[in-house]
Amino acid sequence: MQKQDELRLAVLIDADNAPRRQLKEIMEEIAVYGTPTVKRIYGDWTSPNLTGWKKPLLETAITPIQQYGYTTGKNSTDSAMIIDAMDILYSGRVDGFCIVSSDSDFTRLATRLREAGMKVFGFGEKKTPNPFIVACDKFLYIEIIGGEKKKTKAKAALPLVGPESQPKPVKAPKASAKAPPANQIPEEIVDLITTAIDDVAGDDGWAYLGGVGNLISKKQPDFDARNYGYKKLTLLIDAIESIEMDFRDNLLENNGKLIFIRNKK
Repeated sequence: MQKQDELRLAVLIDADNAPRRQLKEIMEEIAVYGTPTVKRIYGDWTSPNLTGWKKPLLETAITPIQQYGYTTGKNSTDSAMIIDAMDILYSGRVDGFCIVSSDSDFTRLATRLREAGMKVFGFGEKKTPNPFIVACDKFLYIEIIGGEKKKTKAKAALPLVGPESQPKPVKAPKASAKAPPANQIPEEIVDLITTAIDDVAGDDGWAYLGGVGNLISKKQPDFDARNYGYKKLTLLIDAIESIEMDFRDNLLENNGKLIFIRNKK
């Protein structure tokens, strides 16, 4: 994923529909797409259900916005977020929005912001309804973000031991033709990628990987290689036997490479 530091982002979080334990990981992921210049989280902070948010908010410098629940069963937090989002939009101070919620009530907001030329990134759990997902330019599952960070921490926590205590090498088992469950690529995803290659490719059949990735995100906003067990899109595509890759020199950068892909005939 190419970093887009030029994007100024407003981060709006629905405290009633976002996991506080993964807030730091979410903010780190947002930094990949731009610079968060506005960071607000909405909820009724007099409610005992939200008492655990204090430490994560202090660690990430996010401003809590108080919104009382005036009527039982009605979510006034959503209305406060939507009103603030429109105020921020008309201020002209940002280039995009990050909406952190698993609530489909923000579907119309995401659509309206995109109509105004804003980039909209959604962050929610896998239970998020599809209408909100497809209303965003890009949608990322919080479980995937948190899972990547846990794997990294687990590897870093492994104890270092001397050569004398290393176990004797064990003969590796023969590679199985069947990929592990975490790395299985659904057929519809393979079709999505191969179709995108055909759409972007030139007369010779080769397509620039960056262009293919952008088109896939437009067609399916919640697409992410990590959803299928691969850290990057390059690794996922390399695992698909029907696609070949070509690394070419980038004339604009020393030692740089451009990746082109095409469907095998």
